[in-house]
Amino acid sequence: MSHLVLTGLAKRYGRSVAVDGLDLSLAKGESVALLGPSGCGKTTTLRMVAGLIAPDAGSVSVGGADLTQAPAHKRDMGYVFQSYALFPHLDVAANVAFGLDERGVARSEKAARVREALSLVRLEGLEARRPRELSGGQQQRVALARALILRPQVLLLDESLSNLDARLRESMRHEIRDIQRRLDITTLFVTHDQTEALTMCDRIAVMNCGRIEQIGTAREIYDSPATRFVAGFVGRSNELALSRDSGGRPVLDGAPLRLARDPGGAIDLHIRPQHLRLGPAGAPASDAFNRLAGKVAHSVFVGDRSEVLIDTKAGRIVAELPPGDTAPPDGADIVLSWTPDAGHVFVRESV
Repeated sequence: MSHLVLTGLAKRYGRSVAVDGLDLSLAKGESVALLGPSGCGKTTTLRMVAGLIAPDAGSVSVGGADLTQAPAHKRDMGYVFQSYALFPHLDVAANVAFGLDERGVARSEKAARVREALSLVRLEGLEARRPRELSGGQQQRVALARALILRPQVLLLDESLSNLDARLRESMRHEIRDIQRRLDITTLFVTHDQTEALTMCDRIAVMNCGRIEQIGTAREIYDSPATRFVAGFVGRSNELALSRDSGGRPVLDGAPLRLARDPGGAIDLHIRPQHLRLGPAGAPASDAFNRLAGKVAHSVFVGDRSEVLIDTKAGRIVAELPPGDTAPPDGADIVLSWTPDAGHVFVRESV
């Protein structure tokens, strides 16, 4: 059963459409990421959910209760801001307890809940420190504890890991995910970082121009993109413009292609770099694979894989090789091959 439901949410700023009739439902305890580029409307959506921005149209409900007109402090939601928004003049305990003070919680209960919240985010013993005395990761935990101490029905995270370095960001992704699962709290998470969306959430809603282009699990979004935007934005993809021969068959560099589907008309093919195989130019052809000749421009070893950049008549293509494979030398003539179901076909957009 749906717990957090957004129906037809819309927001305009003058002639600019920030959010355009967005619909989204989250089950109790589910974590969903709003993923998209800057300016796609994801933070505006989150702030409308929180009650920080009034929608021009649509509704927000939690547990069946319509909260569209409710003020932010009566929505029973915890919000973690991108900047953390900690009070520099207050110590950790006072920052965490701030929401309880606003609600008039008794001193004895407040102390117990502060200890509970700090234990949850592993900050025991740091109650007396000021924000300036904390690391970035510790400040992030304080902001999270401040949101969770209210025991909200919904947790809202706005680019909450963007200020951390790469290594700390990775560890905090797992910590937040563990806490979210332990508390079974419904969570809406805004990010432009694909790795965060893929690892922290049950489902991902990919946004573009104020709308959700696709929603699904990480596997569904990555392996079966519904639109060319999703295919190009989530993960990496090579886009190849196909033409047709006199018989109407799709061709690339003059050679006919086998496709899993052909919607007809002008089409483009998207192929993930890891789905491409590399072979020497003289390798025998196989009917099971599509082929494209190219020359290696250069290759780069990036730890868990090698990236090979190949110049072809269809443009420059990136292929990925697993760690044990040796990349061909620069300047080598090669053949790229892939199975018909490895690519995603989209109707070409008119300019």
